[in-house]
Amino acid sequence: MDATTGTNKAPVPAQARQRTGCVGDEGRNASEARHCVDDLTLEQKASLTSGADSWHVQGIDECGIPGYMITDGPHGLRKARPAEEQKMGLGDAVPATCFPPAAGLSSSWDPPLVREVGEAMGEECIQEKVAVILGPAVNIKRNPLGGRCFEYWSEDPFLAGHEAVGIVEGVQSKGVGTSLKHFAANNQETDRLRVSATISPRALREIYLPAFEYIVKTAQPWTVMCSYNRINGVHSAQNRWLLTDVLRREWGFQGIAMSDWGADHDRVASLNAGLNLEMPPSGTDDQIVAAVRDGRIAPEQLDSMAQGMIDLVAKAQPAMSRDGYRYDRDRHYDIARRAARESMVLLKNEQGTLPVRPGVRVAVIGEFARTPRYQGGGSSHITPDRMSSFLDAVSARGASVDFAPGFTLDLDPADPALEAQAIETARNADIVLMFMGLPEAAESEGFDRTSLDIPAKQTSLLHKISAVNPHVAVILSNGSVVSVAPWCDDAQAILESWLLGEAGGDALADVVFGDVSPSGKLAQTIPLDINDDPTMLNWPGEEGHVDYGEGVFVGYRYYDTYRKPVAYPFGFGLSYATFDVHDVRVRRLGVDDAAQGAAERAAGDAAQGNDVARADGAAHVDGACGAVVRVDATVTNTSDVPGAQVVEIYVAPGKSQVARPVHELKGFARVDLAPGESKAVSITLDERAFAYWSQRFDDWHVEAGDYTIEVGTSSRDIVARIPVHLDGDGKTMPLDEWSTFGEWSADPVGARVVEAVGREADQGRLPRLPQNGVMRIFLMAVPINSMPMILGEEGSKVSRFMLDEYRRIRG
Repeated sequence: MDATTGTNKAPVPAQARQRTGCVGDEGRNASEARHCVDDLTLEQKASLTSGADSWHVQGIDECGIPGYMITDGPHGLRKARPAEEQKMGLGDAVPATCFPPAAGLSSSWDPPLVREVGEAMGEECIQEKVAVILGPAVNIKRNPLGGRCFEYWSEDPFLAGHEAVGIVEGVQSKGVGTSLKHFAANNQETDRLRVSATISPRALREIYLPAFEYIVKTAQPWTVMCSYNRINGVHSAQNRWLLTDVLRREWGFQGIAMSDWGADHDRVASLNAGLNLEMPPSGTDDQIVAAVRDGRIAPEQLDSMAQGMIDLVAKAQPAMSRDGYRYDRDRHYDIARRAARESMVLLKNEQGTLPVRPGVRVAVIGEFARTPRYQGGGSSHITPDRMSSFLDAVSARGASVDFAPGFTLDLDPADPALEAQAIETARNADIVLMFMGLPEAAESEGFDRTSLDIPAKQTSLLHKISAVNPHVAVILSNGSVVSVAPWCDDAQAILESWLLGEAGGDALADVVFGDVSPSGKLAQTIPLDINDDPTMLNWPGEEGHVDYGEGVFVGYRYYDTYRKPVAYPFGFGLSYATFDVHDVRVRRLGVDDAAQGAAERAAGDAAQGNDVARADGAAHVDGACGAVVRVDATVTNTSDVPGAQVVEIYVAPGKSQVARPVHELKGFARVDLAPGESKAVSITLDERAFAYWSQRFDDWHVEAGDYTIEVGTSSRDIVARIPVHLDGDGKTMPLDEWSTFGEWSADPVGARVVEAVGREADQGRLPRLPQNGVMRIFLMAVPINSMPMILGEEGSKVSRFMLDEYRRIRG
């Protein structure tokens, strides 16, 4: 959770709180706050690195440093009411707009929409005087049973980063901070406070860190929140490699690192690791003071951590000084409604069951239609300022439906009376809208699910209803995927609506009755069976650790590589409209083309609504990666219904020295089209789109060779495959006696040495190397210090010659 009970911290001693000539003095202003740390006492500096209470950072009034409020997100503002500000306060909160949680919003594949949601959240923070909202949460959905999957974006780090960055950019455009969380590898709720995630460097770099990396480099979130768990034995809050080496030095993070609530177990170790802020306060400032005095904390390290806190409040001061600001509640509701529309994924629609046609008799079955589950449970639980259920929306339209609850929203056994009423209601209808899903008791922060199944009483009722009326459209409500294979034959249509926020009822009516066409795409594979998932071999771990043994093969990377059948693949989603993706072209970009490609991409974004769709490609901002490939395509709406299609770009590597997924998402573009309209799509891919993390180089590595650019509408619906050859990045490792003969042969310098060995053998000065097939295979795999195994005593001469020649050539 992102908040917990905390005691008020001990006050700064009077002698330390005397006026010291800092920010609040005459002639100085907030823009000069970055220099203020030099004016503070040791005790004051220490106090800034821990909260004032559960919801405020520590201020120093006499120095003009305010103690602003920070509070939970990530899909809306959960500000505790004043009476609860000094305690955990998971109950009553100030009303705010409840936007669709990430489980739904991620299915929009629409970054500009996500940014608009972020802007609205920032405006609500201004009104409520909240300086930092705790989100977005971009942890990977490693296993669909994860209890917090509703709050996370995707099983794919590229999609998670390129969508969630909109929250950061949107909120911070209003002068309010965000907290990118939970850094890192918080992928389960079981034993989450202490479990150690055993992860390889490659899996960390390719799966669990890239969403954080992209958002940090692109948008500079004001804060990053570390996770509870340990990574390879080290708590995230005390992990200097994570918080300093990677986050700050490698990625260039300029904000503050803060703990999740209660995740800091050793303040001295955490501050040394690069943690600016402990939340909530533990009343242990004296530990920091003592550690500085006895040399366990360098004074400049404390100065750096305290300065970060001063800079944070200085950035927030303009927005927090806007008294009387009020956001437009109606406009925010409209944004939430549009976001909910784009969150829905149409999985099945036989015989055009949806949308519901005018004049038909409709039966609505399921308590979810009257009592919607619109958000997840736990620390992100928003108090919505208004709510719409599907039945409310139907009534507002003046439409008439026959409703029967059918079941209760709990895990209790079925109620025969409710079932009988529902079956009779369905029998007399032309179409049945069956609302099914997971009650909150089955899915929440704090615990992981044990099954993908919807409660049996719901699927049993569906089967009985389909027997009396086959025209059934199932509307799902859940925060992570559920099993559909056991019951999908009982439904002609399936609409996955996830958790839709406060405007979900109105949005559902918009889609079900055909005002808008569903356009969502799955951000998470729906497997046939949970035991098909590779993580199940190590889920949820044992004896305090969990082994990420599947490595980089998470989600569709596993299912597609190993050709496992799934219920619905990653990126899948139907529409009432039909589309054709055609005229696919791929062009290599030279150095001079890189800037032009970026400009063309920006122009394409600006031209949205005309003839070029907005696109998200591998636009990493680290200087080593330039645009190397441009993908162009045209999308045409071939129907008489307006709608939106998402063009997805996957990169498939050819032969590689490491095990790589068969393909990976590296770009996408959402295209809104009127009937018969066509639009061009242009996406550039940089070097990173083709790279893997090499543990040998401890860096990203692009191998020379053939790759395939795949253009499709899901990970398994590929409309074009176009090969492209890359020269690679030219990286080589120094060769030594432990390098194999094959590695010497593949290295540019080593190959020259191998040729020299052949010449020396021709002159009789070295033994001749074996040329026959089997012995050659052995030779290629042997480190050269083991050449005697192949050549006998003479083998040592070959080894010495190779090493001497290598040193001579390299100088």
